[in-house]
Amino acid sequence: MPSSPVQLHDLDVPTFIKALDECKGNVYLVTRDGDNINLKSKLSQLVGVTKIIEGGKIAEAYIICEKQEDESRLFRLNLYGKSGMEPK
Repeated sequence: MPSSPVQLHDLDVPTFIKALDECKGNVYLVTRDGDNINLKSKLSQLVGVTKIIEGGKIAEAYIICEKQEDESRLFRLNLYGKSGMEPK
């Protein structure tokens, strides 16, 4: 069952892509235009990142994860700038 949406803001794109690669389930980017992009493939990541960056800023977009652990990882990344899953 999909998780609740996580609103994106002030994202470090390379770190975000790395976190996406570590996700176990599908992660969907939903834009304000209604685009729904599965971010598990590299091509979709490229398209998705292009869609959410407008003029160097994150546009209105959110992500939906199939797995709760992925939602937690990306929520922490979005909030704190790190996924919280890195080794200490």
